[in-house]
Amino acid sequence: MDREKLAEILDRGIERGRTITLKTYYLSDYGEMVLHMVTSRILARYDRSDLNDVVYTAAKELIINATKANLKRLLFARRGLSPDKEEDYDEILHELKHELTETRVRSYRPQFIEYNYPVLATFYYTPEVLNIKVKNSFTLYPQEEKRIRQKFEKAESFSSLLDFYLEHGDDTEGAGLGLTMVGILLDQSGIDRHSFTLSSNKYNETAAKLEIPLNEEYIPRRQVFDTEVRQRGLSPDELRRQYKPPLKSESQ
Repeated sequence: MDREKLAEILDRGIERGRTITLKTYYLSDYGEMVLHMVTSRILARYDRSDLNDVVYTAAKELIINATKANLKRLLFARRGLSPDKEEDYDEILHELKHELTETRVRSYRPQFIEYNYPVLATFYYTPEVLNIKVKNSFTLYPQEEKRIRQKFEKAESFSSLLDFYLEHGDDTEGAGLGLTMVGILLDQSGIDRHSFTLSSNKYNETAAKLEIPLNEEYIPRRQVFDTEVRQRGLSPDELRRQYKPPLKSESQ
């Protein structure tokens, strides 16, 4: 589909407030163009084009991160190894690092299709907020959940990507560059890092979510949570136990 026709379809859908979902197995140049058009046109609709760079970059990073997770599942499936065995998990992680070049990941696209490992990026929006959900069709391995929690907590200590690179050098996959980048991007744009969460659910899905306020009147879910803590006289942990906690830093 050419850009003009795509723009017409997107503008018509955005005018009607339609939810937009992109499905990809590998984010090609064309896919990046479509993603950029979606984010930029939604933001333009609500006069927030100033957020174009941060929203597009963050959404792209989450899609890339989800594709890496798909590749990890594919490697386990092809090798017949078990993620529950520490030696198997470490072996796949070692192999994964050698497969994460753009050319290598792109070469796996036919197998992503064969094994049904898509990435779905969904955009929900109102004049007050843009919510983005990037979803895989599986839950996290226990080792992944632990590592991701550590990455979120570690990301709090970095104020810029330069700081992150200086500490981790080229070990970006193991250090969680994508997750750290999203947090730093939000922070440097004046958006609370807690607007980014990652969790698995009972529907056998793992979803990364971004909550991007579009006006000053919008109250982020984190603030709603803090208010409920005060009003109900509970500790944050007590309130969280009533819900499935997101995989993020739980610092107050």
